[in-house]
Amino acid sequence: MPVIVDKAIYRDGSRHGCGDLSDELASLRERGDAGSFIWIGLKDPTDEEFALVNSELHLHPLAVEDAVNGHQRAKMEEYERSLFVVLKTLRYVEATSDVETGEVMLFIGDRFVVTVRHGDGNPLQGVRHRLELESGKLAHGPLAVLHSVMDSVVDNYLVVDREIRRDLEQIEEQVFGSAAGGDANTIYRLKREVLEFRRASQPLAETLHIYLERGSGRHLQDDARVFFRDVADHLRLVNDHVDNYDHLLTDMLSAHLAAVSVRQNNDMRRISAWVAIAAVPTMIAGVYGMNFEYMPELSASVHVGSGEFRYGYFVVLLAMGGICVGLYRAFRRSGWL
Repeated sequence: MPVIVDKAIYRDGSRHGCGDLSDELASLRERGDAGSFIWIGLKDPTDEEFALVNSELHLHPLAVEDAVNGHQRAKMEEYERSLFVVLKTLRYVEATSDVETGEVMLFIGDRFVVTVRHGDGNPLQGVRHRLELESGKLAHGPLAVLHSVMDSVVDNYLVVDREIRRDLEQIEEQVFGSAAGGDANTIYRLKREVLEFRRASQPLAETLHIYLERGSGRHLQDDARVFFRDVADHLRLVNDHVDNYDHLLTDMLSAHLAAVSVRQNNDMRRISAWVAIAAVPTMIAGVYGMNFEYMPELSASVHVGSGEFRYGYFVVLLAMGGICVGLYRAFRRSGWL
């Protein structure tokens, strides 16, 4: 049997038990009750499992292929007798600050709705329960389910949006508010999560705009369009935030790399200054280490009492120390040390 999470008949906004799908569907169509439909919920079905549902409802083969394979771009496809919708779901993992992507697919047809969920994000039990408490909304039929599922998915985008904004603020404090300057890996990682977010939200906004504004949504009555436009407004808000996050992360990454470059330049200047200071005594000692026989400082001396004091060694040491101290003070004044 297919992995049917839940199935029920909704008539006049009330839930009723559901038997054989084809029989129940034929009965609903014969009675012609406005707003009556079957809602079937599936979770990660295989080819064989989904084929059992498809054999009862006769869904479009292209939509069935997409539903079974998953990993589809968010879209809304209208076929002759049905509407196929793909929504990308998002789930924020608090422990790792990752954004996990899943999918919810809906088949909207004459007197039926089939929801297929891939992944653990955005469970639909709560959506179904809330709809069952709003009999007036359920009376609008399958499109009420489509709006509620889409609204739930987009509302979850707003939750993930807040979490990403919180992570972004923390990274911003690290980059601009501490000597360490943050971590490039953390910035790259959050930028990738923002990219995952964009892949989910932007295609849905584009396809919903086409569906609403270009007259392709023949399934929608005028009073229903208002609700879907509200979802579209929330999507635009989310996408504006995602674009801003992406630009801000790019700026933060540039600032972080600039700060790293400045620190490296400062380190190189310090190293160069110490190398220059160390080179002076090394050079002088190298000259006197060549063992020339005649060097003036080797024989320089003064008579002290009855003895002779050779001062060349001490003069050279003093010259080394004096030059090193002078270089040190010069580098300190220039900011290299």
